Amino acid sequence: MYGYSFGAAEVGLRHQIRNDLMIYPGYIPQEGVHPLLMHYGLKFSVGSWSFSKADHHDDDIVYKCNKLFPAPPYPKEVLAMEPDPNRRRGLFLSIECMNSLNEGLLETHRTHGCPKPSQTRYIRFLKIWRRSRKTFSEFNTMNSNGNMINDNGRRSIGVSVNNTLSKNNSPSGFTVESRKFPKIHTLFSTECSTYFDWQTVGLIHSFAESGQPGSITRLLSCSDEQLKTYKGMDLAPTHVVPSYSLHPLTNDWYPAINKPASVLHWINHVPTDAEFLVILDADMVLRRPITPWEFGAEKGRPVSVPYLYLIGCDNELAKLHTRFPEACEKVGGIIIMHIDDLRSFAPLWLHKTEEVRADKDHWAVNFTGDIYGQGWISEMYGYSFGAAELRLRHIIRNDIMLYPGYPPPKEMEPHVLHYGLEFSVGNWSFDKAKWRDEDMTNVCWKFFPDPPNPAFLNVENLDELRRDTISIECVRTLNEALYLHHKRRGCHPSVNEDVVMVLNTANTEGIDSTGMIQNSRNTKLGDSMINDEADANYTSKRINEGENGSEEENGEVDNDWDSRGFQREKPHDWQYLGTDSNFKTANRKFSDLTGNIAELRISPKHSTTPLWSVSVLLFVLLTLYVYSSRCWLTSKKTKSKPRRLGLNASLIGKAHRTASTAE
Repeated sequence: MYGYSFGAAEVGLRHQIRNDLMIYPGYIPQEGVHPLLMHYGLKFSVGSWSFSKADHHDDDIVYKCNKLFPAPPYPKEVLAMEPDPNRRRGLFLSIECMNSLNEGLLETHRTHGCPKPSQTRYIRFLKIWRRSRKTFSEFNTMNSNGNMINDNGRRSIGVSVNNTLSKNNSPSGFTVESRKFPKIHTLFSTECSTYFDWQTVGLIHSFAESGQPGSITRLLSCSDEQLKTYKGMDLAPTHVVPSYSLHPLTNDWYPAINKPASVLHWINHVPTDAEFLVILDADMVLRRPITPWEFGAEKGRPVSVPYLYLIGCDNELAKLHTRFPEACEKVGGIIIMHIDDLRSFAPLWLHKTEEVRADKDHWAVNFTGDIYGQGWISEMYGYSFGAAELRLRHIIRNDIMLYPGYPPPKEMEPHVLHYGLEFSVGNWSFDKAKWRDEDMTNVCWKFFPDPPNPAFLNVENLDELRRDTISIECVRTLNEALYLHHKRRGCHPSVNEDVVMVLNTANTEGIDSTGMIQNSRNTKLGDSMINDEADANYTSKRINEGENGSEEENGEVDNDWDSRGFQREKPHDWQYLGTDSNFKTANRKFSDLTGNIAELRISPKHSTTPLWSVSVLLFVLLTLYVYSSRCWLTSKKTKSKPRRLGLNASLIGKAHRTASTAE
């Protein structure tokens, strides 16, 4: 070491000295610093456990099958032993170092042809930890500006490595930058009708459940007359815009034009500090966050999903309505666009929609792909042609959205379910168009027909299983949203006779001072977004309750652990609202979308028997009692009377005389 220092001094090398590149396990890291390297040259310990590389100087651990270093404490145990956040981060770095070494040993043993190790608790834990690709040391959250915040609420500066190579393939060096995420705002367009109201309830609920960053605004297209009687202003944070369903200039009835018209109205009338806008349709269910940094959206490079039936991009229609038909892209539905691009694009979106709508000569299916030939998808072409005018080139992703009823591609977990088309599972089906005239939000405890139970799906075909499970999830999410909506509206629980099982969860939405719905759950943004305090409180509670996880060595994945090494939260309780008084505890297992086993526990303590069923039972018992009493009295009275033989008086007298003579 001195040789290096003295040699550098001899030639006059001046170093940039950084204390955020490396740490010795066992040391306490500086606040906000996430070291790139861990140097385990010194002995370190976590509680009563310790490790020193010198103790294994002559150990042939690499060549002995399935031999590992002593297992360090589990994350939940670390959470319980150290309350100070920064010291706790140091302990997590220590166990991360040891888990990485043991993970490397397992992989080496596997390549050497060693048999699979016994499925101990630690081995199962390592499998899940290895799949997660996350470090336990990165316990951060994010503030409203997208900056990384450490446990003490201070801004955290991260280190990123820029491994750009020069012409001679040598690294150019490191760059240090602030990890900052852009602010997002979500928009969706609706009209003043009960048809859009239940869609709004479903989207707002799924927005909160998915952990989508930022706020959401409903663009409500309403006429003055409709607003006077409209009952759904409390369903979502709302920006009211004039209705364009009946065009004010052409008198053309085309409600779909409200989408580009409302977006343009919002851009012109609402100030925003959001850098990116996410635009959705009302008939969507969010499952996972949609963020520009995940899908690569940039200024000049919006993100969308493929709409391959827009054949007008390839024929005369595009040549008529855009100067750059070669730039026309078959996209739509979900849009992630920079605010500057949207300000330039929104007027063209509306203008091109009006153009295509007015071009009735080219409404035919061979031009537009519209099977009805009535120009119903003019708004979609307005989007594509408007983007072509600005030469906006989209990042087209087919892993964001899925129509329920379609089999998802392998390894795909859709972020959004778009229930715009009818779909079915067995004999059960759902079509949103059939509920156009139903008031689902203002009539207490009104729900969609229950989909089949996933426990009884066919598990032989995995593609069909995933397809049907996603379809069931979509409608169950809508029913769950309606349940919470009716509960917030104050509907009396005794009226709820149509629901069999409803997830009894608390409302996760909150409205801030600006009237925007914010997510109450913390979102993982990037690899380092984990809510430390929530996990610490929950895990500490589990430790105090004495839940230590499964110790069975059965070769299965231990589902008591999540991807970060914490014990998985148990499923919510379900509330039984039917009339079966003999409902007993049931445990059902079914495969979820990821192939894991989810367990549904139904407890009789959550079941309720309606009062009217008890009354009916008492009435039946009383009726049986009265009937049996009358039968008993009648039989007793009959026995006390003389038997009537039906003989005349002369025969009776003759019988008496005969008896006297005989005597």
